[in-house]
Amino acid sequence: MLIDGEEPLLCLTAGDRRVDVEGLGSGVRMARGRDVKELTGYAIGGVPPVGHDRPIRTVVDRSLLRFDSVWCAAGTPYALCQVSLADLRAALGGHQLVESA
Repeated sequence: MLIDGEEPLLCLTAGDRRVDVEGLGSGVRMARGRDVKELTGYAIGGVPPVGHDRPIRTVVDRSLLRFDSVWCAAGTPYALCQVSLADLRAALGGHQLVESA
C-alpha cells in the first residue's frame, strides 16, 4: 500500500518485482502499518485488491500480464485467494497499468 498525497494507492505487483515508488509520482510514499489499517481496515499483508468500503485508486504492474491467474491477499496476512487476472482486472474496474519495477 502506498499513499499519494493523503489518499491510498494500491499497487498490485508480482512477488519477484519491486515497486518503483518514485516512478508513480512525486507525492507518492510507502504507507506505514497504522496508515494501511486506518485507510483500508486491513493489516499489512492482508489488504485484498477488492471489497473496500470506499474506492481506492489501484495500479496494476504490467509484469502481472504474464500470468493467467494470481494469488491475492484475502483479508488477513494468513489468507490468500487465487483469481484469474482477467477476472481481477474486471472486478477492479478503473485501474491503470504501470511499469512499477
